[in-house]
Amino acid sequence: MSTAGSDALTDAGLLSPVRAGTPAEEAVSDLAWLQAMLDAEAALARAQARLGTLPEAAAKTITGCARADRLDLRALALAARETANPVVGLVQALTRVVAAEDPAAAEYVHRGSTSQDVLDTGAMLVAARTLRLVRADLARTAAALGRLAAEHRDTAMPGRTLALQAVPTTFGLKAAGWRQLVLDAGERLGRVADGGLPVSLGGAAGTLAGYLEYARIDGGAGEQPEGVGYAERLAEAFAAETGLARPALPWHALRTPVADLASALGFAAGALGKIAVDVQNLSRTEVGEVAEPAAAGRGASSAMPHKRNPVLSTLLRSAALQVPVLAAGLVQCLVSEDERSAGAWHAEWQLLRECLRLVGGAAHTAAELAEGLTARPDRMRANLLLTGSQVVSERIAAVLAPELGKAAAKQLLTRASAAAEEGGLPLHEVLAAEPALQGRWSEGELAGLCDPGAYTGGAGALVDRALERPGPTLEIQLN
Repeated sequence: MSTAGSDALTDAGLLSPVRAGTPAEEAVSDLAWLQAMLDAEAALARAQARLGTLPEAAAKTITGCARADRLDLRALALAARETANPVVGLVQALTRVVAAEDPAAAEYVHRGSTSQDVLDTGAMLVAARTLRLVRADLARTAAALGRLAAEHRDTAMPGRTLALQAVPTTFGLKAAGWRQLVLDAGERLGRVADGGLPVSLGGAAGTLAGYLEYARIDGGAGEQPEGVGYAERLAEAFAAETGLARPALPWHALRTPVADLASALGFAAGALGKIAVDVQNLSRTEVGEVAEPAAAGRGASSAMPHKRNPVLSTLLRSAALQVPVLAAGLVQCLVSEDERSAGAWHAEWQLLRECLRLVGGAAHTAAELAEGLTARPDRMRANLLLTGSQVVSERIAAVLAPELGKAAAKQLLTRASAAAEEGGLPLHEVLAAEPALQGRWSEGELAGLCDPGAYTGGAGALVDRALERPGPTLEIQLN
């Protein structure tokens, strides 16, 4: 079966299942990006109308016509090959639509503007809208992990270092650590979203000359020399119309907003990736300490009917391995020549979209994972006993040292651990038979010292302290 037409060219997410079908995927689609650029054009017209340099009726007409469903998305994409960006064709198409309703209003489309102002402002709108979704999903994830941490505050499990059991920890502390990373990611994205996503307003070479000249012609250049007052008011009005921040300077070749956004997205992906790797390892057949939420058909193997693979954590990990690489490419675009780059700016677009939708998909997946993750304390306890209490050798060495001396205690414990492993005996029984320990501790006291569940240090208090950090509360209002 073949698929013809533009549908065959659509990126449907076949090779990127982590974001397929998630809200973030729609928020950064070509259609969403086109609408964001049209929103930028409309907001600019309204901002100019606020200042009296563009007729209010024209701004109203432009706003009414600035709808993506009135333009041919594929035609704009093909036309962009001739201009290296999609805004030139967009302006032409929008102007035709406006002219069909009001020829006079068509004269005011893109008034004094330039392609980069529209595309960069559109990009910031796309980012703002996507970050609302991401932060909401991160809030859900943090809340679910907080519940797990509280419920399993004292649930002992093996702590593992360099892939081997080290000393006991608690599942509550592990979940609290995951929550901490998610909150850190949310805060970083929040700092970018709340004031770090600015409108782009610079004109052809970052001097605002076109805006100022049209304002002079239309009699609204303001009172200050060279229209400085008007430029400041226009930036303020444009920011107000879009809900974005007002930049200190035009940023055509000063790519701090994109680099900051990329860095925060890279951290968020990595934070979720840490959770994913832990869940994968804890889900192993021979470990079995957690299980992902079950759903019909999820995790099925094409060849092995008995398997239920940890697909949610697999999707998270795939995003975590991709986003930092893409984010590095965005940061690299800081190296931008002159007042407008021939290539570095253009290279950002797809990288930014991919970072946004991968992190958006990962955050949505993480919320589902965290809300349905099942902990298995019985398996955690069983795994703690695999080493015959050798997992608490650190504690026993600390207790024996004052009585026997540090070196002697270590030698005795090394010998006893080897004997316990070789004979398949509990460590406390071997220790109770040691002549050097006779009369110092009873077998019951030694058994208590060897209980892994009684050696979790300050894990409980650490969980309590971590949960004192409040989680975010977000109201999502998409433009």
